[in-house]
Amino acid sequence: MSGKSKNSKLPAGTITLNKKARHDYSLETKFEAGLALQGWEVKSLRENRVQLQDSYVILQNGEAYLIGCLITPLKTVSTHIHPDQTRNRKLLLNRHELNKLVGAVERQGYTIVATAMYWKHNRVKLEIAIAKGKQDHDKRASIKERDWKREKQRILKHG
Repeated sequence: MSGKSKNSKLPAGTITLNKKARHDYSLETKFEAGLALQGWEVKSLRENRVQLQDSYVILQNGEAYLIGCLITPLKTVSTHIHPDQTRNRKLLLNRHELNKLVGAVERQGYTIVATAMYWKHNRVKLEIAIAKGKQDHDKRASIKERDWKREKQRILKHG
């Protein structure tokens, strides 16, 4: 197996990004969490068969769970198991981080979204962020600002 990933747009080690989260939410504090996965899920992640687009994090009984993450099983998975593609996956966070997340979610309008999934020392890590939803005019303003930065770089590059 070569060291290059199939999707050259992503940085090395990155499995998937949730670009929609950056568009729909203003991200504040980011955390790195481990994921409790089954064997077939890890094999599917190695093949980049994952989608974070509509996933979010909920807090129940002092634990964090990833909801809505779609991991498509490979066809070569054992026949004796019936994989659930969208099962709730437990996030591995320490108590201090969980307390910060609980405090943030209890505030008005804050949620926890998954922004990226990547490999770190042969372990799957999930980047989650405390986020506040953007309204339509905020989304338009951020698109306008991004386009202006791109145009400004183009002008500076070509003189």
